[in-house]
Parts: sequence; structure tokens; C-alpha cells
Amino acid sequence: MRRVCFVLKVRQDRIEEYRERHREVWPSMRAALSETGWHNYSLFLREDGLLIGYLETADFERARAAMDATEVNARWQAAMGDLFEELDGTAPDAAMVPIPEVFHLP
Repeated sequence: MRRVCFVLKVRQDRIEEYRERHREVWPSMRAALSETGWHNYSLFLREDGLLIGYLETADFERARAAMDATEVNARWQAAMGDLFEELDGTAPDAAMVPIPEVFHLP
């Protein structure tokens, strides 16, 4: 499994809304993530809007492409896109650029 970490920035004035939407992620969205290879997926949100994501997957590009092909993800991305800074119309999933790992203690 590959460990993937990424960062995005939630708009300061939308942080509570972002948290609220993630308190009850749609069951169909949760199922789609699991079915397309997103495992041990976590999101961490700092008070200034810095969002850190972590997941494990066999192939990140394949998992992202499979998720992109689902109807539920299209609805989720449309609902969430305006909560982020600096995406310029890019879907949040497309803006997830993996950060290179430099150390791991198993």
C-alpha cells in the first residue's frame, strides 16, 4: 500500500461549514471511496483552514480516476468545491497533489 498525503486550504469563513458537512458524509460517498481503493482515509483541519489529507491505496492515480468516474463523487465535488481557496474551478480531488514522503517509522 502506498501512503498518500496532500494539503488543501479551506476558506476561513467556511471552516465550520466544512466540518459540518463531514460530520455525516453520505453513505454512498463512503461506499464509493472504499470500493475505489481509498483506505485508511483521514482529513485533518487546522483552525486557519489548512486541510491535511492522508490515505492508503495500492495505486493513487487509479483510485482517484475510479472515484472521478462515480456519480456520487461528481455531486460531492460540486457541493464542496466552493469551500476551498485557490482552486480556480478545479475540483478538490483534482487539486490533491501528493506530498513526497521523506520518513516513515513503521
